[in-house]
Amino acid sequence: MLLYHNNRLGNRAYEEDEEMIWEKKGIVYGAKGEYGSWMANSAMKPIPLLIGDVLRVYVTFRTSDGAGRPGYVDLNPENPSQVWDVSQKPLLELGDVGYFDDNGVVPCTVFEDNGKYYMYYTGFNLGVKVRMTYFSGLGISEDGTHFEKYSVVPVMERNEQGSLFRSVQCVVKEEDAWKVYYVAGNRFLQGKSKTLAEYELYCLETKDLTKLNIIGEKVLPCVGDEYRIGAPQIVKEDGIYKMYYCTGTEAVTYDLKYAQSEDGYHWTRMDEKLNFARTPGGWDAEMAAYPSVIHCKGKTYMFYNGNNFGHDGFGYAELIEA
Repeated sequence: MLLYHNNRLGNRAYEEDEEMIWEKKGIVYGAKGEYGSWMANSAMKPIPLLIGDVLRVYVTFRTSDGAGRPGYVDLNPENPSQVWDVSQKPLLELGDVGYFDDNGVVPCTVFEDNGKYYMYYTGFNLGVKVRMTYFSGLGISEDGTHFEKYSVVPVMERNEQGSLFRSVQCVVKEEDAWKVYYVAGNRFLQGKSKTLAEYELYCLETKDLTKLNIIGEKVLPCVGDEYRIGAPQIVKEDGIYKMYYCTGTEAVTYDLKYAQSEDGYHWTRMDEKLNFARTPGGWDAEMAAYPSVIHCKGKTYMFYNGNNFGHDGFGYAELIEA
């Protein structure tokens, strides 16, 4: 299966019963303060997008106290282990004190449509009685490099489905509208050592990417001991919607998963089909999160983060023929 964040697909698809086989390639890049304190560590939530002859991976760099800002890492599309360039300043800045995004601007999806690049990001605001709240902002660019915030307030605000958390994760373009997939939640659960933000996956439809304060429909609930559905990336291919995502439990912060749907609303979890396991003792031993798959130069790659939400950087795996 071929996946682009702008939902433009290649010409190869998985058979229904075909198991994916991945060859891990290791960490590609992690920030260590090269261009200032805004990127003291991490390269979180990698989002690959082929722009001309460059494989650009949008990421979140973090300060030492955890505040994230968006940047990018440009890779050789024929060899994603080779770094060509790294952004030297944030693509978007934190919001003013007290604003919804004053403690984090974390991109969740970046895509091009009709010559414009859209970056939906999660804006984080620290709480007093709860650890944080977050809602979605939007950045728009003409070239994929210079972004401006569409608004200083969220384009996806709180509602009954998500009074504490409500954030766009990916979009799928239909004939005359967009399916917008987002996570939403209303409470923290008390865990063994900290409170745990509980959220699940929803979908709404809109014809205007700037108007998202709409009541959507829950499409993927947690099961078993899961308390969150995270970072789905979805495309529609040959009439089938296909989703890479991750789930979290208190025992395992995040693990990679896969699901399919015929209508984009009713999903069948097919986690075994992804066939991707964490590496004992490795950089992804404790968690694997934020999967993003792209077809590039005849190959298929999955970018993702490992332990501690990508503190050491992002890596990738290559799809190998079964």
